[in-house]
Amino acid sequence: MATNLLNYDARRLADFCAEIGEKPFRAKQLLRWIHQSGVTDFVAMSDLAKGLREKLSALAVIESPQIMSDHEASDGTRKWLLAVGAGNGIETVFIPETNRGTLCVSSQVGCALACTFCSTGKQGFNRNLTVAEIIGQLWMANKLLKPDTEDVSPGTQRVVTNVVMMGMGEPLANFDNVVMALDLMLDDHAYGLSRRKVTVSTSGLVPALDRLRERCPVALAVSLHAPNDDLRDQLVPINKKYPLKELLAACQRYLAVAPRDFVTFEYVMLDGVNDSVSHAHELIKLVQDIPCKFNLIPFNSFPGSGFKRSSAESVRVFRDILLQAGLVTTVRKTRGDDIAAACGQLAGQVMDKTRRTANARAACIK
Repeated sequence: MATNLLNYDARRLADFCAEIGEKPFRAKQLLRWIHQSGVTDFVAMSDLAKGLREKLSALAVIESPQIMSDHEASDGTRKWLLAVGAGNGIETVFIPETNRGTLCVSSQVGCALACTFCSTGKQGFNRNLTVAEIIGQLWMANKLLKPDTEDVSPGTQRVVTNVVMMGMGEPLANFDNVVMALDLMLDDHAYGLSRRKVTVSTSGLVPALDRLRERCPVALAVSLHAPNDDLRDQLVPINKKYPLKELLAACQRYLAVAPRDFVTFEYVMLDGVNDSVSHAHELIKLVQDIPCKFNLIPFNSFPGSGFKRSSAESVRVFRDILLQAGLVTTVRKTRGDDIAAACGQLAGQVMDKTRRTANARAACIK
């Protein structure tokens, strides 16, 4: 079976070159052709020796997940459904803005953490994505979004300027493959992104967060969604294993080496569940010792969710309380609603056969 070079970071690509009798510097050339130019035909890699191109054509391939569907929303948001075998699909979303283009990348097929308000969590967990399936999302997006040009030389300008690991799955539950993909995103011979422009979002796997701090610190977002353990246990079940005190201590440790001097706390606004004035004041007290900012996320409903979006007035009041306390707080603009690309909709139309969401919501509002 041919070797898919999208699975290799610089070190592993150098090892592969050595295995086929080539010098390690060839790895950097390959990285530029593969990730900067998006070239899949080894014959077209003009600065490689003919003999090497022939070896690569015989032994290797460059393959990203196949596109099953491609949708563009009225606001310019673009969502791809990608095939990853055995009838499974993952989704990747590109969000264009005036001065940047952000790609939301998936890390798993499904998710085992079962956050009760998340569409992806309702489909359960299938498997971790490979490095090729993770970095292949960025590779594919750059290839499809770049301006029409005949120039395929390494270093041509790319549309994706920021990457957020906020798609399907919990990134830190697929630690090794995610980190290798991060290495490629940061590698100047591949995508050359700044650590400040690559964000990993986690629901709170504390040991893995400590490992990320040591191995590859990038910008950090934490799916908080509740100001106390009782409520968070219901909304984000992993909290039962790693409660807020442990999670926030890990955030403090992470900030010591993080490329940004704050943590972004994500907080989905659920009507009658976590959006009251008292919740806002409790939240202020919870994070008083942590440099942070809040991203309030209007809930995006999906069939059988059991939750409703907080009213615009409730969101405004909640935001203003946080702002008055000196916390930088934004309300996420909903994007891609008409193609189900908005945050929390990344699993498509799925059925909740376990009634887990309905039961959890009932517990939340008792």
